[in-house]
Amino acid sequence: MRLTAPLKRELIDRARLARRRAYAPYSGYNVGAAVLTSSGRIYTGVNVENAAYPNGTCAERSAAFHAVGRGERSFVAVAVVTQNGGAPCGACRQVLSEFGPEMIVLIADGDGRLVRQLKLSQLLPYAFGPRHLVQR
Repeated sequence: MRLTAPLKRELIDRARLARRRAYAPYSGYNVGAAVLTSSGRIYTGVNVENAAYPNGTCAERSAAFHAVGRGERSFVAVAVVTQNGGAPCGACRQVLSEFGPEMIVLIADGDGRLVRQLKLSQLLPYAFGPRHLVQR
C-alpha cells in the first residue's frame, strides 16, 4: 500500500480527532493516534490515564491493540498527534515494531501540522523482535 499525501493527511486528521477523546486528567497531555494497516483500514486510539499511574496506556498502543483485536497483523503507518509534536515513547515503539518495523511514523502537533516523518526503525534501531526468540 502506497502512503499518498491525501492518506497521510487523513491519518493525521483521524489522530487529531481521536485526541479530543483522550483521558488525561493528570498530565493534561492528550495524545491521539491512527494506525494504517496493510489492508487499508485505519484504527484510532487515545491515551488513557489512571490514578494508579502505571495502569494507563498510550494512544499508539491503544490504536495498535484495537487493530490487532480486529485481526490486523501488518501496519503501514502511524500518525501521532500531541500538542507539541512529541514522539512515541519507547514502549509504543516496541509494540509498533512487532507489526511493522519499517512503517512510516507521522508526528504532528495539535494543529495537525506534520512535524516529522520517519521510519519506525529510525526511532527504534536494533529493535528486539521475533527473530531474536528461539524457534520451536
